[in-house]
Amino acid sequence: MDKLYIIIPAYNEEATIESIVDEWYPVVDKAGDGSRLVIIDDGSRDATLEKLNKKAESAPKLIVKHKENSGHGPTILFGYKYAIEEGADYVFQTDSDGQTDPDEFKAFWKNRADFDMLIGDRTGRQDGFSRIVVTRVLRLVILLTFHVWVKDANTPFRLMNCKTLKVKLKYIPDDYFLTNVLISVIYAKHDNSVRYIPITFKPRQGGVNSINIKKIFNVGLKSLVEFVKLNRIISRS
Repeated sequence: MDKLYIIIPAYNEEATIESIVDEWYPVVDKAGDGSRLVIIDDGSRDATLEKLNKKAESAPKLIVKHKENSGHGPTILFGYKYAIEEGADYVFQTDSDGQTDPDEFKAFWKNRADFDMLIGDRTGRQDGFSRIVVTRVLRLVILLTFHVWVKDANTPFRLMNCKTLKVKLKYIPDDYFLTNVLISVIYAKHDNSVRYIPITFKPRQGGVNSINIKKIFNVGLKSLVEFVKLNRIISRS
């Protein structure tokens, strides 16, 4: 039976983290004995870690990891490497803000053997205009620097075959801030099989949306500089 590891980063999500565990734990429970729900506390300053450890007392397939704060990209990269080291066959990543629906995972799992990666297509997004702008900015930057068109490179709802993912991770620096974006780009550049499946994307269920126009500009500028460097490395492979 295929081993599924669900990777969820968490930072200051005390308002939602217990419900996230309750929503996603049944998915790994149904996937089989070797499957695990891995939630990585990225140096939270609230009660996130405390609540996770409490949940783990009665949930044997919940793995709680704690690390110093380094941001979303390095945290999910940490999770991907952990899943591969533990012998996972597939890794699925989503976020801890309650915007995704576990019921929609079924279609991904059903089609897992036919694609290297399956990504959620966030149709009818409800997470605010600023987030949509970020996606559009990144899409344009990716096209300009990598010369590939990626519909939604940063969707936090993706299922990946670990054999393929292990090869791709060697291109990603440990401290890289847009890990999922770069993974999407690498798969496109290397002509790996990718399928987008429509998903629901709800408003953030807790915490604070820290994105603003200044940050959008800075993300685009920083991405452009980093992408130019990384494109040379990826294109040589």
